[in-house]
Amino acid sequence: MHSRSPRAGRGFGLAPAALIAAVLYGVFLLYPLVQSLWLSFTDKSPLQSGSDFVGLSNYRELFGDDRLVSSLLFTTVVVVAVTVIANVVGLLLAMLLNRSTANYRVMRTLIFVPQVLSGVIVGFIWKSILTQNGLLNTVLAQIGLIDEPVSWLGDPGLATFSVIVVVSWITIAFATVVYTASLQSVPRELYEAARMDGASSLGRFRHVTLPMIAPGTTISVTLCLITTLKLYDVIAALTGGGPADSTKSTAFYLISVAFTDNRFGYASSIAMFLLVLTAVVSYGVTALLRRRETNL
Repeated sequence: MHSRSPRAGRGFGLAPAALIAAVLYGVFLLYPLVQSLWLSFTDKSPLQSGSDFVGLSNYRELFGDDRLVSSLLFTTVVVVAVTVIANVVGLLLAMLLNRSTANYRVMRTLIFVPQVLSGVIVGFIWKSILTQNGLLNTVLAQIGLIDEPVSWLGDPGLATFSVIVVVSWITIAFATVVYTASLQSVPRELYEAARMDGASSLGRFRHVTLPMIAPGTTISVTLCLITTLKLYDVIAALTGGGPADSTKSTAFYLISVAFTDNRFGYASSIAMFLLVLTAVVSYGVTALLRRRETNL
């Protein structure tokens, strides 16, 4: 009597799970992607039952769309600022919290809270803080730093600054966790050896810490870029794209084109453009950071 090997049994058992994963991947990712790509070549609108094939007309319109260019400029400013702030502050906080005691573990957990909150909830919380009669203006007035309320969300420049602060507050939480995990994986013997060689604190940071946490830096920077490039929910709750469309991200503009202008076809072309842009930027940055890892 022949018995089936355990390895063969495990392989057979994994097949249905792999099939289910493939089906879910196709239904929830590939099908919407292909559908959106097809719609980008049509003039689909929810106000009409059918649609006509328009070829590359939607894509040609992208290059002359001033509102799209404006949203891209705003998105670029936010992406660069948030990525830099989140990673610098996240690394500093991780170094401060890189302790094994219970108090530091609790503090690391509390710092991660913004990351698990919904972007809409975060936007509404900060909107209540930044309104003219909100907590921030009240505190500033009580300590004598301002004589009249500051329009944090009513001035285009200050509104952009406010969006950067709020989004940074969220992404700092993620960066801190990534850098904390990276720091905890650095062997203590390397610091001891560097100290015995006479390396200063700055020298140990430059020659030990940075090279050892380079993979974590790659992960944190890349994910911060991807998250911020598709930013929508925080802006929708915080500024609504205002004032005067000054805080409309590309993702926010895409949604407004689809559901305000009722142009599903053109919105799909913007979505395809944003997808390609995100893929190119994330791949390029990842390649550069991977090369940096080998040079450190």
